[in-house]
Amino acid sequence: MEILATDDTAVCDRLAVDSGIEIQQLMEAAGAAAADAIRTRWAPRPVLVLAGPGNNGGDGLVAARLLREAGWPVRVVLFAARKTLGPDAEIALSRWSGPLETAEPVDLDAAGPAPELVIDALFGAGLSRPIAGLLADWIASIGERGVPVVSVDIPSGLHGDARPLDGPHLTAALTVTFHRKKLVHLIEPFAGSCGEVICRDIGIPGGWTDLVSPLAYEVLAPAWRACMASSGADLHKHARGRVAVFSGGSQSSGAARLAAAAALRAGAGVVTLCAPPSALMVNAAHLTAVMLARCGGADEVSDRLMGLRAQAAVMGPAMGVGEHSRELVLAGLEAGISLVLDADALTSFEDDPDALIGRLHGQCVLTPHAGEFSRLFGTGEANWNKVEQAQAAADRCGCTVLLKGPATVVASPGQTPWINRHASRWLATAGSGDVLAGIIAAGLAAGMEPHEAAAGAAWIHGDAALRLGAGLTAEDLPDALPDVLQGLQRRRRQAAVHSHLLAHGS
Repeated sequence: MEILATDDTAVCDRLAVDSGIEIQQLMEAAGAAAADAIRTRWAPRPVLVLAGPGNNGGDGLVAARLLREAGWPVRVVLFAARKTLGPDAEIALSRWSGPLETAEPVDLDAAGPAPELVIDALFGAGLSRPIAGLLADWIASIGERGVPVVSVDIPSGLHGDARPLDGPHLTAALTVTFHRKKLVHLIEPFAGSCGEVICRDIGIPGGWTDLVSPLAYEVLAPAWRACMASSGADLHKHARGRVAVFSGGSQSSGAARLAAAAALRAGAGVVTLCAPPSALMVNAAHLTAVMLARCGGADEVSDRLMGLRAQAAVMGPAMGVGEHSRELVLAGLEAGISLVLDADALTSFEDDPDALIGRLHGQCVLTPHAGEFSRLFGTGEANWNKVEQAQAAADRCGCTVLLKGPATVVASPGQTPWINRHASRWLATAGSGDVLAGIIAAGLAAGMEPHEAAAGAAWIHGDAALRLGAGLTAEDLPDALPDVLQGLQRRRRQAAVHSHLLAHGS
């Protein structure tokens, strides 16, 4: 699903107008979408609508009218002189026959029952300056009261393109946006203030994709390369891909086993754990379907990968920070195969990032969390959002960068970034990133391009966590992957049946 810049949403609105759709029609559709979302989530209760001077305020006025017609007690506070309203917002106001209050002074209970729900229709995504003065007082008062807020488009005080405005803003329980989401709905720390985000169609006509380019895409359920070639009479384990995972020493081998188990569960046909002599016995005691091979140092990496005919490898999970890991990584890069670099494989280069960056190639995937990212790439330019940071890093490295977090960003040179929020907060647990690295490696070994493998793996990893729920540990995640893949297969079959019915008019 495309993620649009704020300016480009205005382009889509203009296309609608040029196509003969009046702004008032779009406003009615937006207000109806907000009212419907509210009615499906809350029983009737006193509502306070904060209406700004522009079209966002008009959307709120439409929602207010529709809720009142449905029997809800609704009050409107107008934050503008009537003569300053835009023509479409003025039409929406003329259709409102309920209580209308001025914005001064700040008193949530001034003219009716205490509000139990606030509709925020003050400012849309185009706000470019911090909120101050009376509006800031209202925002503070609502925050202190703790009343649930429903924001129209975005919470007022935030910027649609995820730029910090350094002023107060509302925090929504629900945000109803239209046509396509914006970065603010997906990127932290802003997305946390949006609450649940739903996006509704309001009638933008086709052809808008010829006029604008998305800033990013939101990762939806991936095909995962037809579930890793799950059918075919001639299918065998080697056709499904061969992955090597490099282990740390005897007291730090668990992370690599997590990555190896994940690669196997995600669809790789053969997975081998390459361990130093000190860790051979401890790994042997834990492994069954995962193979085990000795790899004592950097001078053995190339021969080991060649002997295993590995198509992808994972380096970094608990491998150790220091010169030994640097040498292993550089040897892995020399082998020229697809390589997932995580954790210690990245931190080992924090004192000399260019020694790593200068050797990376297009089949690499780096999977840093925020701390590892800053060690390699610094904090970047002021006001960068996470998407821009990841894209700049990918362009500098010439390979795919997966920047982990509540919103995981996948960026590659010359490609539009992907953002994954299909995940669970319970993934914030030791070892979950090792599992993700293994899933990516399985995709790479199956022949996926790094951008596709990383984005698909992020969704699959998140879906496994959502299925497990509260209390999951990283050890649980690999065993949840078969259910995820089977779910993807069911989606494919259902989509195929649907397409067949459409094609045959049934």
